[in-house]
Amino acid sequence: MNTMDIAKQLVELCRQGKNMEAVNTLFADDIVSVEAGAPPGMERAAHGIAAVRAKSEWWMANHEIHSAAVTGPWPHDDRFVVGFQYDVTNKPSGQRMKLDEVGLYYIRDGKIVREEFFYSMGG
Repeated sequence: MNTMDIAKQLVELCRQGKNMEAVNTLFADDIVSVEAGAPPGMERAAHGIAAVRAKSEWWMANHEIHSAAVTGPWPHDDRFVVGFQYDVTNKPSGQRMKLDEVGLYYIRDGKIVREEFFYSMGG
């Protein structure tokens, strides 16, 4: 698959709420996932497919999703960006919030090898 094929498939799976399926089918074993800020008790960067799965599972377990929108993709050579807008409640705190972020994805050998997320840290 080329960059746009992978990008379209990622967007479609995320729109269907199948984010873990996207991780399992589109991500390389040596994926690196970098957040704008470290999730509670975690590092900013998750290295390897097992760490990315664990981070995704943590996020799903700790957030109730009221609505989600996925925009894009916008390709550029061997990378692309996707927009994500979520209305969620953080289960531990009970705080409801709107999240607006962009993911930048890098492709190598038909797989996503790096993702970087950009969002406001509330400052």
